[in-house]
Amino acid sequence: MKSIIDQLDLNKKKVLLRLDLNVPLENGKITDTTRIDKILPTINFLLKNNTKIIILSHVGRPKGKVVNKLSLKPICEDLKKKLDINIKLITKNLKEINSKDLFNNFEDKIIMLENLRFYEEEEKNNIQFAKHLATLADIYVNDAFSCSHRAHASISEIAKFLPSYSGLQLNLEVDALNKITSEIKRPITCIIGGSKISSKINIIKNLIPKFDNIILVGGMANNILKYKGYHIGKSVKEDNCDQIIEEIFTLSKKEACKIIYPEDVVVGKNFRGSPEIKNLNNVLKDELILDIGPKTIKTINNVIKASNTVLWNGPAGYFENPDFAKGSYEIANKIIEKNKAKTIYSVIGGGDTVALLNNMGIFNNFSFVSTAGGAFLEYLEGKELPGIKVLN
Repeated sequence: MKSIIDQLDLNKKKVLLRLDLNVPLENGKITDTTRIDKILPTINFLLKNNTKIIILSHVGRPKGKVVNKLSLKPICEDLKKKLDINIKLITKNLKEINSKDLFNNFEDKIIMLENLRFYEEEEKNNIQFAKHLATLADIYVNDAFSCSHRAHASISEIAKFLPSYSGLQLNLEVDALNKITSEIKRPITCIIGGSKISSKINIIKNLIPKFDNIILVGGMANNILKYKGYHIGKSVKEDNCDQIIEEIFTLSKKEACKIIYPEDVVVGKNFRGSPEIKNLNNVLKDELILDIGPKTIKTINNVIKASNTVLWNGPAGYFENPDFAKGSYEIANKIIEKNKAKTIYSVIGGGDTVALLNNMGIFNNFSFVSTAGGAFLEYLEGKELPGIKVLN
């Protein structure tokens, strides 16, 4: 993989810098700036080498339409403050701009193009859209590992038209995941949670041969509980998963990988409801499973205690409400305990998990924290990611 750090001739070059600035927004305010903070070293490296930077990114899922509340404006303002530099946000139709429209002011060092997903061509990996974006610069840099599993125009197609390199943060992400796969210390445990079920449940099947334990929590676990015949009330679940779940359990026996799922749960009538610990047989029709219970926490902590490597992607419950965050907090604290004793290598991934760690103020207490979710799991699974493939 060609890294921008190895590119010697950057002076006065225009650089298209693809970032993942898809940060959580509430009423136009950023609630977690981790993804912004992590790419600052790449921007500072490019500024130090006297380049002109054109930032490409997306926020949310506007599905090819202009959605004002998904503008990159608040992100642009945050970057301005962090870098103490003026950044111009270009809101003109991207398909109508050309390189002469950019950097008219000699003092301009960074510009940002408005949300790429305002254009349906981005997610369709449209060759003409990618080719047009490429005309704006001399070099392309991908520092968006968390988007690199997407075959989108600004991630994969664009690299056909420009000299293309990886950014500093992308290098760190790949190095950390390579360490897990090449210098693996068993027993290895993978904890998968969160509410995005369909994007992960097939991946679990492919991870089974690589791990000793797979722990399923959060929305992921509800499908397992339903498959096992338990009532899950109004809890989040995915339809038509029974066959893949059956395959997961069959394969796990064959590969001697233990599948661990909740033994007890914490429920509420709604996301703001009062928490109640319940055995699996006692969940009512009008209740939501929103966290793991104390017996499950104890089991998971014992597995972590016996592990030498742990990967964690996705919270154990609805952590946004502190009443349903205990499971996630306990998992985090057990990993930290082993990290401090230097008896574990821990990699944490996914936007929600990162938000949880920031809420707890423990972001720096793990071996590596990745902002990637799907890309993190797919890379571990051994898939060739479109955004990485084009850089090789």
